[in-house]
Amino acid sequence: MFSAFEWMIAVRYLRARRAEGFISVIAWFSLVGIALGVATLIIVMAVMNGFRTELLDRILGLNGHVSVLSYEQPIEDYESLADRIRGIEGVVSAAPLVEGQVMATAGGEARGAVVRGLKLDDIIAHQALSGKLVAGELANLSEPGTVMVGFRLAERFGLQLGDRITLISPKGSSTAMGFVPRLATYRIGAMFEVGMYEYDSSYVYMPLDLAQKYFRTGEGVTGLEVVVADADRATVLAHAIHREISSDRNLRVFDWQQANASFFTALQVERNVMFLILTLIILVAAFNIISSLIMLVKDKGRDIAILRTMGATRGAIQRIFFIAGASIGVVGTLAGFTLGVVFCLNIDSIRRGLESLTGTELWSPEIRFLSQIPARMETGEVVMVLLMALVLSFLATIYPAWRAARLDPVEALRYE
Repeated sequence: MFSAFEWMIAVRYLRARRAEGFISVIAWFSLVGIALGVATLIIVMAVMNGFRTELLDRILGLNGHVSVLSYEQPIEDYESLADRIRGIEGVVSAAPLVEGQVMATAGGEARGAVVRGLKLDDIIAHQALSGKLVAGELANLSEPGTVMVGFRLAERFGLQLGDRITLISPKGSSTAMGFVPRLATYRIGAMFEVGMYEYDSSYVYMPLDLAQKYFRTGEGVTGLEVVVADADRATVLAHAIHREISSDRNLRVFDWQQANASFFTALQVERNVMFLILTLIILVAAFNIISSLIMLVKDKGRDIAILRTMGATRGAIQRIFFIAGASIGVVGTLAGFTLGVVFCLNIDSIRRGLESLTGTELWSPEIRFLSQIPARMETGEVVMVLLMALVLSFLATIYPAWRAARLDPVEALRYE
C-alpha cells in the first residue's frame, strides 16, 4: 500500500533540520502527549478495575452472597431452615450467624465494632479468615472466652495475643438502678488481616455459642449466611430462597448486590467519568499532530511542488504525510502501552519508593479501605484504549495530508 519511496520521504521529513526545529518540537510534544494519555488511561482503568475486584473479593470473602436475617426475634429452628436452603440448586452452604454491633474497649481506648458469631467449623472453613491469620490459631477459639479480632483493631488498642478486650452492647438490661449495658471481657486467641481496613479495624469473631450467650439470643440465631456457587447468580438464588421461606414473614432475604448497590454503582460512574476525562489527553495530542503536520506542509511547499513536477501523484503526496503523522501516533501509542503495563505491574513498589523518598503516606488504608494499591489490566479495555489512540491519530493526519495533496505546484514555485 505504501511504497519504499513514500516511506523514505516521510522519515526524512520527520528528521528535522535546524531550520525546522520548532516543527520537530511540536511533533515530539504530540508523541509524548499520546504516550502519556495512553499510559494514564491504562493505569487508571487498571487501578479502578483492581480496586473494584479487590473490594468485591473481600466483601464476598467475609460475607455470604445471600443473607437471611430476622429483625424481630431470633431464628429458633435455624437448622431445619438451613437444610431447606441448602437443598436449593446452586447453594453451597448456609451457616447460622449471630451478629451485632458493640463498643470495643481496651487500654483506655474505645471504638465501634461488629461481633460475628459462627460455628467453629464454619470459621475454620472460611478461607477469607483461615488463610489470613497474622497471629494465633483458629483452634484457640475452642477455649472458653476466646475471640478473634482484626489486626488493625488490635493494633489501635495496642493488644497482643492473650490480652483481653471488653465488649459493651447497647442492648442491656433495665434494673432498679436504671439501664445497664451488657458488658463482657474476652481473651484474644487469634488475629486476622484480610487487607480491607473496614473489616480489619472493626470485626470480632467468636464461636456461635459464645455469641448466643453474649447477645442473649438463647438457642436461636440472628440470621443465616448463604454462599452460592456463582456470585453473579446471587440475585436469582435470593428470589428462590425467598420463595422457599416465604411462609415466615419475619425473615428478610437480600443478596450482596442489594447490600452494596450504591457503593458499586458509584465506582462504576467514577470509572466511566475518569475514562472520558483522560481520553481528552489523547484528543489534545491528536490536535497537536494536526498543527505540526499543517506547519510541516507549509514549510515543505516547495518540496511538494518539485515532487509533483517530477511525477509524484496526489495520492503519493497524501500517503507521505499520512505516514509522517501516523508514525507519531503509532510510536506514541506503543510507548504509552509499554509505560502503562510496566507501571501497573510494579505499581505498589513504585508507591513504596515514592513514600520513602517524600516521607509521606500516599496510600492511606483508613481512607481507601485497602492496604495495597490494586491493579488489574483487562485485555479488552487495553485493546480499546490502543485502538482509540490509533484511530484518533490516523484521523488527525487526514486533513493535513489532503491539504498537501491539493497544493498547486505552480503556486508553490511562483515566487521561488
